[in-house]
Amino acid sequence: MNISPKEARVYTLYQVGALFAFAKAQKTPLQHVKLHGSFYNQAAYDLKLALEVLKGIRDFDPHLIVLAPSLSPMAKLGQDMGLKIAEEVFADRHYLDDGRLVPRDHPKAFVSDLNEALMRVVCMAKERKVQTISGKSIDIVADSICVHGDNPQAVWLAMQIREVLLKNGVAIKPLGEFIRGTH
Repeated sequence: MNISPKEARVYTLYQVGALFAFAKAQKTPLQHVKLHGSFYNQAAYDLKLALEVLKGIRDFDPHLIVLAPSLSPMAKLGQDMGLKIAEEVFADRHYLDDGRLVPRDHPKAFVSDLNEALMRVVCMAKERKVQTISGKSIDIVADSICVHGDNPQAVWLAMQIREVLLKNGVAIKPLGEFIRGTH
């Protein structure tokens, strides 16, 4: 969908409000917000969309943690706005040299070797680096690790990621315990 920045702000505010209502009905606090799919990727790299999405979240609750792709313009903008930003990495996707994900229609978009995915996650978490599809090593921040639910091995991979991180001395904590903002 092509939407205007104003529409992005309104949609974000509307959907976060609806999510809050469902969470409240279940007596569960709302801790963080993550956009989904194509909109997540589009807003992460389009500063006009990112600004309006972040304003919508801030207007609803400036204490919510916002997930954004590691080192993306959206993550930087959110930090500059004083929001709590959790930078996210992707266990089962390859990266381009500019830090973006390899497009899904590329034959090497997905990390097919699950052991490779585990080694990459440990490197992202401990060394703050990831190897791109071209072989270059780039910086990355791994506050959160995404495993795509459409990966048939997603649940197994998530369990293996937890185990390998713990074995390698990486603490696993709720976002609210370590993500800080200025609000």
